[in-house]
Amino acid sequence: MKLTLDPGAAALLDALHTAGYAAYAVGGCLRDSLLGRTAHDWDLCTSALPQQVMELFGTEQCIPTGLQHGTVTIKYGGQLYETTTFRTEGSYTDGRHPDEVQFVLDVREDLARRDFTINAMAYNEAEGLVDPFGGQADLQNGLLRAVGEPQQRFTEDALRILRLYRFAARFGFALDVATARAARQLAPHLDCISAERIQEELAKLLAAPQPGAYLEPAVLAVVLPELTPESLTAAKPVVDACPAGEENLPVRWAALLGTLGEADIRRVLKRLRCSNACIEETAVLVRETAEQGVCGSFLLGHESGHSIARPTACGSRVPPQRTVLGETPAHAGEVAIRRLLGRYGLCTVERLCALCAALRPQAAPACALAAQRARQLEADGVCCRVSQLAVNGRDLMAAGIPAGPALRRVLEALLDGVIRAEYPNEKPALLTAAQKIIAS
Repeated sequence: MKLTLDPGAAALLDALHTAGYAAYAVGGCLRDSLLGRTAHDWDLCTSALPQQVMELFGTEQCIPTGLQHGTVTIKYGGQLYETTTFRTEGSYTDGRHPDEVQFVLDVREDLARRDFTINAMAYNEAEGLVDPFGGQADLQNGLLRAVGEPQQRFTEDALRILRLYRFAARFGFALDVATARAARQLAPHLDCISAERIQEELAKLLAAPQPGAYLEPAVLAVVLPELTPESLTAAKPVVDACPAGEENLPVRWAALLGTLGEADIRRVLKRLRCSNACIEETAVLVRETAEQGVCGSFLLGHESGHSIARPTACGSRVPPQRTVLGETPAHAGEVAIRRLLGRYGLCTVERLCALCAALRPQAAPACALAAQRARQLEADGVCCRVSQLAVNGRDLMAAGIPAGPALRRVLEALLDGVIRAEYPNEKPALLTAAQKIIAS
């Protein structure tokens, strides 16, 4: 077995070997390389003690990341390489961190403390792959299995339970029976994990290609107790139908938690320490797809006085818009798309379309057309916002309209008229319309 090492990792291993120390690339970089994926973070392990690593590479090149646990980060070639002394670990009183570590000389002892077999492999060019727990075979068989006794692994660090499902979802692996059973049994121990770490693992899980099968009810009951088993079951296919990737997390959160309603979703995501941007975007998606929102309006080509016709955006009040009864469905859909673009921007509209398609698979073609039309409108610079009008507040004041709330109302009415094609987005026409609006 010969793997291509990252050049920086290879150089550091050579330096350690030349100095008389055992050293290997270890963990996720090997897992990803064996799967044919690009490995981004190359971690090293060595028999050298932290102080010896720092003496070998110099204090300017080393960051004492976690000396008490044997970890030094080496700067080399513009990259960072986390380098940890072979170690075993003592008891985990807090269910998260070892009370003490003991440095050892054998890499196999170090690998024995790791979480899953696919992460418990080491490699250097001289010895090849060191794989005492069958990680390579598990990779080939698409199996995720704990190193040693699963109960012990999860009792040591409950976060490994979430990591189990996150890794399985990322790679589409099956779960070893004993490992999955221990994870379900010990799921209540997740109550000792910080909200930030839970959110981080859930986010990575939700970003996976098809995470639905890995949303384990016993685990979600602990980390998302607000979500009923029935709601979770209903949400799984919707989550899977949403686009994957970290950039689509608000869509996946909305699909998972949509039954809670906007207010409860805000509370849940705030408790999980999600970013304000993620919370706001998820809340918008839920609000606009609830009941007779977006799904029942522009995607199906009609609008009749629901949330699209009565917008509220990001905490700021927007005057009620007139309904478009009597207009053609195509025109009503165009109006609604332009309003959404003006209110939220292209990214949110695309996410709304994706979520609607997942919620209503039969409307997926209409969703795709709506997203395509939104992109075209944005690319063409079609007027969807007050800032895109051919007149501004100064123009209206020069025409005799006083500053203040009335000015804003006129601008919004002008935008509404332009969007509805009642008059063109041209300065003379808008000034004439403004006088009619202020006089009415």
